[in-house]
Amino acid sequence: MAPRQIRFNAFDMNCVAHQSSGLWRHPRDRSATYNTLEYWTELAELLESGTFDGIFIADVLGTYDVYGGTNEAAIRHGAQVPVNDPMMLVSAMALVTEHLGFGVTAGTAYEHPYPFARRMTTLDHLTKGRVGWNVVTGYLPSAARNMGADDQLEHDDRYDHADEYLEVLYKLWEGSWEDDAVVKDRERGVFTEPSKVHEIGHRGKHFTVPGIHISEPSPQRTPVIYQAGASKRGMTFAAENAEAIFVAAPTKEVLTGTVTRIRDALEAAGRDRYAAKIYTLLTIITDSTPEKAREKEADFLSYASEEGALVFMSGWMGIDLSTYDLDEPVGNVKSNAIQSVVQNFAESAERGREFTVGDIGRHGAIGGLGPYIVGSGEEIADQLQAWVEETDVDGFNLAYAITPGTWEDVIEYVIPVLRERGVYPTEYEPGTLRQKLHGRGDRLPAEHRGASYRYVPAGA
Repeated sequence: MAPRQIRFNAFDMNCVAHQSSGLWRHPRDRSATYNTLEYWTELAELLESGTFDGIFIADVLGTYDVYGGTNEAAIRHGAQVPVNDPMMLVSAMALVTEHLGFGVTAGTAYEHPYPFARRMTTLDHLTKGRVGWNVVTGYLPSAARNMGADDQLEHDDRYDHADEYLEVLYKLWEGSWEDDAVVKDRERGVFTEPSKVHEIGHRGKHFTVPGIHISEPSPQRTPVIYQAGASKRGMTFAAENAEAIFVAAPTKEVLTGTVTRIRDALEAAGRDRYAAKIYTLLTIITDSTPEKAREKEADFLSYASEEGALVFMSGWMGIDLSTYDLDEPVGNVKSNAIQSVVQNFAESAERGREFTVGDIGRHGAIGGLGPYIVGSGEEIADQLQAWVEETDVDGFNLAYAITPGTWEDVIEYVIPVLRERGVYPTEYEPGTLRQKLHGRGDRLPAEHRGASYRYVPAGA
């Protein structure tokens, strides 16, 4: 039996301090050039040289203002502010690559699905089928206020709203245009057969969309659906929709439980246990020897900001950590933000590893919500293989300590070892992003929720 392949995504954001607080000050870090095309095109070329599945670009539409009840600390530390639009980056990166996938984050709360459907179809055309959409429902109250609401919807209500949002999109992407609608008949002067383009006639609780999708079908029609919800409600949503799922767990033991619950949920939704690739958040610090790797870790930590990490954690957990003593354990508290973050820390405590607020600040300063591991290429490869074998995870969503240096190090020191062991690809499979990930073609599989919205001719 062939050894299980390990998959990598790169995790970035169109901002300065994404997950690792304070590291923008490091002399080798280039994140402050996030607002140039060159940063992104060179990064895309680098990642493709390492046969990464793709680059996953996070996003927020508000500031982290839970910590201390203000966004001053977030602004001071550059904690995901300033931040630019992730979608604008994709065309440029696609032009300089042939295979790299692009997972773009966009929320369901503040943009109508009708124009959003066109934007994603456009990107799927321009990338020749290499785009995915990371579906987020939002977690920052500041974003809700700036869009005219007092606060965001309650956690589970956000997913109910997102369910209808995706229903509209599936109808537009899958059901509006038949495959042979565009005929380009020069003799008859017909570009598209009107009888093969259909209004979707959607009228629901949140949206009314009566007409057609105004874009012709792209290579994948529906972009690859990414999702990062690991709460109970988020997991149900992911099981019905996601083809790639991102999780974050502080320990291997917690990750094992999360992966098992996701695979069980996929089966409960009538899909195969492995219908979605699961990637866990991780940051790697590596070099040619164990000693050099630990020297690099110490160097990075000298620039890291614990307060910046607590700014992030407060936003992710929906809890003002500035009101806690640093030696106080993080309890099982109600969160209206990312519930799985609180759940993970509570589960760690149950397993005998209790995190204090100070721990969160120290450990989160590099890698954010995910752990980081340190070692030579061989040591890192050993750990990655152990994580995959013991937790059943498919791969890793690699955050950076410094950019692009962290990914350069992974490509130089870790990937060659994994390839020698036969557990990492040496080249890309042909085809769209969906085909590369799952090997079942360019379109949604028949058992996927979205496939049920395909147009079926009368009498068929």
